[in-house]
Amino acid sequence: MRPEDFKYLSSLVKRESGLILSEDKSYLLESRLMPLARKRNLNGLEELVDTAIKGIDATLTKDITEAMTTNESFFFRDIKPFDIFRDAALPFFLDRRKLQRSLRIWCAAASSGQEPYSIAMILNEMAAKFGGWKTDIVGTDISTEILDKAEKGIYSQFEVQRGLPVQFLVKYFEKAEENWQISDVLKKMIQYKEFNLLKDLQSLGKFDIVFCRNVLIYFDQETKGKVLEQICRLMPDDGLLFLGGAETVLGISDRFKPVPNFRGLYQVSNANEGNAFEQHPAVANSEHAS
Repeated sequence: MRPEDFKYLSSLVKRESGLILSEDKSYLLESRLMPLARKRNLNGLEELVDTAIKGIDATLTKDITEAMTTNESFFFRDIKPFDIFRDAALPFFLDRRKLQRSLRIWCAAASSGQEPYSIAMILNEMAAKFGGWKTDIVGTDISTEILDKAEKGIYSQFEVQRGLPVQFLVKYFEKAEENWQISDVLKKMIQYKEFNLLKDLQSLGKFDIVFCRNVLIYFDQETKGKVLEQICRLMPDDGLLFLGGAETVLGISDRFKPVPNFRGLYQVSNANEGNAFEQHPAVANSEHAS
């Protein structure tokens, strides 16, 4: 790859998605973008870059961005956050929202749908406790192609074998030739939207719980801070944020603070709420605290 091509493509991807690509990631550009070049009958990355620079294909910038930001996902990834969600976060909000009887959850990087569907399975298993409640799950991603896969809810044998408990496979999936189709019950629980985390997020509305896992690691410090600032504006004072195990807000944003003993879980920094979450009986007695 020509050095100038790498510079142009890495700048384009950062501008459009926030994704940082160091020079040792040139192989990633080649592996992700060569199929796109072939699909468009272009002679390699050089012609792809030349076409993008000329601006003669209005959709090329979007397609390049989508190709570079499509990330792997699987059901109940790193199981601990989902245990905390089920056994601590949901009991907390069952008490906190017992008058409103409403709960909104946002998966900020829905990818091919495994995370929001995992959340939907947990909520459906607790349906008796949420009787009469309005529960919304919103899944967003920058890629329309990957969201189309999420909405269809069709997964390969390999995909359902990664993290999905057998009892949930039996209960929530039907065999569709060599693949598996997720149930309409779960599909109806989730609203998917194309959304870029670098844009203004206000139109998404307010959320009690936000999953933004394994996203910030791809951003530089400044972008991480801006995204966290925007997420905080969408959350109430007792809101909870789930980040990836390798991610943190420390040294990046003072809008959130870690929940002690719950790795990857953060609460809005608000003096009025104090330690309400930590002091809730379901949280204080949780077996998932480390």
